[in-house]
Amino acid sequence: MKKFLSLMLALVMVASLCTGCGAKKADTYEIALVTDVGNIDDKSFNQGAWEGVKEYAEKNKKTYNYYRPSEDSTEARVETIKQAIDKGAKVVVCPGYLFEDAIYEVQDQYADVQFLLLDGEPHTADYSVYKTADNTHNILYKEEQAGYLAGYAAVKEGYRSLGFLGGMAVPAVIRYGYGFVQGANDAAKELGVEGDVSIKYWYCGGFAPSDDIKTKMSGWYTAGTEVVFSCGGGIYLSCTAAAEAAGAKVIGVDVDQSAESTTIITSAMKELANSVVLALTDLYANGGKWPADLGGKTSVLGAVEGCVGLPTATWSMKNFTVDEYKTLFEKVKNGEISISNSTDAAPAVAITVDYQE
Repeated sequence: MKKFLSLMLALVMVASLCTGCGAKKADTYEIALVTDVGNIDDKSFNQGAWEGVKEYAEKNKKTYNYYRPSEDSTEARVETIKQAIDKGAKVVVCPGYLFEDAIYEVQDQYADVQFLLLDGEPHTADYSVYKTADNTHNILYKEEQAGYLAGYAAVKEGYRSLGFLGGMAVPAVIRYGYGFVQGANDAAKELGVEGDVSIKYWYCGGFAPSDDIKTKMSGWYTAGTEVVFSCGGGIYLSCTAAAEAAGAKVIGVDVDQSAESTTIITSAMKELANSVVLALTDLYANGGKWPADLGGKTSVLGAVEGCVGLPTATWSMKNFTVDEYKTLFEKVKNGEISISNSTDAAPAVAITVDYQE
């Protein structure tokens, strides 16, 4: 009996050890996404980047996971990056400029880990020093192209009183907005309606929805604004709420947001998923290290790379067709249409733009 109990105990211990080994293996993830202040279903930056990680990892049989910081701070982001590395991450994808100083801090500490920073470049918290290590690759986008396409489409569709609601006045948001103005202006000139087209333009100072934003948008819609380009994280929730009450329209941003509200007529997208897949493909083709033309460097992706555009799968516009859009996109892609990416001053246009404080 005593021998039987000893045997049973030994079998239990072996089973426990095997379960532990299995759990350890299952808890190790090679590719990690660290979210910013939201989650992977934010219908914005986190979600787009996560879809790219998921697509590449599943096609190439790589383990992957995402990690969410406990709070909105550089310290929390750094701690979460370290957590991902402790869980086996060899590649860490960080979506958004909020990671700039966090990546600056960790890239030298973890020289064997490859970092992909979307929409930013590593720097110190006071912006005094910029540095991108060889194990880091940055991707920026030609937001002015996506904004241009949206502004052009809105005017071609028949809207004359437009609005631009930006989050914080950071370069990416400014490029979206100034591109939107340029696109609306060019479409108005083609149609000969420059005097009829106007844009109300405002940065709300954040990326979260609020009653103040909803009130501001309600005022715009009441005054006759027909469609607003909502550009910045969750602020679209305030904009669509105001639009629904007013029977007006919204243009989404970053990803196709049409499923979020019937008010959304199109979205000025960064093809985040595609850009992540492109980057990871180049990384692993080079043995899991950034190649010389990417490591320590920044890529700026746009129409040429298929990394900006309007969603055609959920097209809802009637007067401006998908074929007309594709023709316009090709002109942007091949350089026939020139779009300024300057953020120093508002573009000179023939339409009326009301820049509000």
